[in-house]
Amino acid sequence: MSDRSLKPRSSILTDGAHRAPARAMLRAAGLKDEDFAKPLIGIANTWIEIGPCNYHLRELATHVRDGIRAAGGTALEFNTVSISDGITMGTEGMRASLISREVIADSIELVTRGNLLDGLVVLVGCDKTIPGGAMALARLNIPGLILYGGSIAPGHFEGHSVTIQDVFEAVGAHARGKMSDAQLHELECVACPGAGACGGQFTANTMALVCEFLGLAPMGISSVPATDAGKAHAGELAGKLALELLRRNLTPSQIITKASMENAIAGVAATGGSTNAVLHLLAIAREAGIALSIDDFDRISSRTPILADLKPGGRFVANDLYAAGGTPLVAKRMLEAGLLQGSCITVTGRMLAEEAAAAQETPGQQVVRTRNNPLKETGGLVILKGNLAPDGCVIKVAGHKMLDFRGPARVFDGEEAAFAAVEQGQIKVGDVIVIRYEGPRGGPGMREMLAVTAALHGAGLGEAVALLTDGRFSGATHGLMAGHVAPEAAMGGPIAAVRDGDIIHFDLPNRTLNVALTADEIRQRMANWEPPIPRYTHGVFAKYAALVSSSSLGAITTVPAGFAPATERITSGRTL
Repeated sequence: MSDRSLKPRSSILTDGAHRAPARAMLRAAGLKDEDFAKPLIGIANTWIEIGPCNYHLRELATHVRDGIRAAGGTALEFNTVSISDGITMGTEGMRASLISREVIADSIELVTRGNLLDGLVVLVGCDKTIPGGAMALARLNIPGLILYGGSIAPGHFEGHSVTIQDVFEAVGAHARGKMSDAQLHELECVACPGAGACGGQFTANTMALVCEFLGLAPMGISSVPATDAGKAHAGELAGKLALELLRRNLTPSQIITKASMENAIAGVAATGGSTNAVLHLLAIAREAGIALSIDDFDRISSRTPILADLKPGGRFVANDLYAAGGTPLVAKRMLEAGLLQGSCITVTGRMLAEEAAAAQETPGQQVVRTRNNPLKETGGLVILKGNLAPDGCVIKVAGHKMLDFRGPARVFDGEEAAFAAVEQGQIKVGDVIVIRYEGPRGGPGMREMLAVTAALHGAGLGEAVALLTDGRFSGATHGLMAGHVAPEAAMGGPIAAVRDGDIIHFDLPNRTLNVALTADEIRQRMANWEPPIPRYTHGVFAKYAALVSSSSLGAITTVPAGFAPATERITSGRTL
């Protein structure tokens, strides 16, 4: 007989004579009588053979399975999709990246609801798998946690450590004759030495930290590097923890709160994390039914110093942070400074303050600073508004010092045209590059612009020009780059009115982004504007473009007005 208290959903699937056909099918997949008596715990795996970020998750899943079995559960692994940003960057394929976040959340939800699973361990690696997994947990509201596959080890080139960021920037240097074919090839061959997600505080490592500060991942366990010997143990612990969550009936709705959201934002700010965290946290908040706005990021970042010296703005990579004391050390420093709300509960059942208290600092480490010696007094995220971005845009200020920039616009209706202009040496010192029609709907999918921004740095223009776009930036981007401009051009946002030569002004102290046009001039220019013809008229790209919201709302897909029911939760096997 099964313990129905630990099978609040799956007992409906597996128990009783009338469920014999279902059990017969499951027996063909290897389950036995004793397995039906135990809770069914899903391992939602984002393994894929394309790219290093998720390449090792198939092996990690075996250790999670061992932990689930040891704790008294039946493990059922299933897979979902993943798109590698680093591979698809600069191509049409990059449009699939953000869209995949929705597909990941949808597919985890579908398998979990369809099979009435009692709990979940979500294995994540590349950028969109992490928020996609968190969004699914928030929707389902069943006991579950996130386990990050961990960061890649740094490569070594000409006597120093390198990451994929260096390869992207080398493309620009090579185009300007600053790097030979042989050097570029050597760098390409050594930059990514094995499995794991990109090594700096780019989007994957930023979102892994977000999950820990949010409470959905055990602090310090999920950030063990991908190839570290301790990763197998981390997997086993995650599997066991899923059963503990089930026994306590500790669900995401108890963990994801406005306070834990603010902790996550502060963690991003204190580590100079990716601007993509804005988009993803807004999306997670929406799934959890929590009121969060783009303005919350500026409010929290403005009071949070940068304490972690991490790439792309700093010197160190994620594996250096782990060696220094990891995310628990960051949290401990922040709690000491009064920058976090330590009473928030985590998936371990302990409060965030208790988790951080266990931090072990490596003597002499230089990665994490104290509140009295920050890298910068204010955090890495700034939200600008103005006549170019009435609903806001996002800038990451970690790693650059320009706070005020004014220059003539160089306008491009798409990423490819902008990249070609950089490669051909057509961008000049003082220019403001405008890349539009790359937003959630116009792209569709908000392509990241790392190919362009890295090429600018490689060409020696990284600190001499500015850039704004209704698309996104990679977590590896640095310089004066404003992304997520909203409303986007395809929706008739004022960025669509900009012409070559218009003077654009970035004013970070006053949090404004303006073009030197009056409201009447903008209206006159837009009077004859027509929405662009959609790039896709069928398939998943077209569906996403039809349903996606503004980037200022997280670029989530929404059900048409008048059709959406209240946010659904799964409780005791029933949808309420």
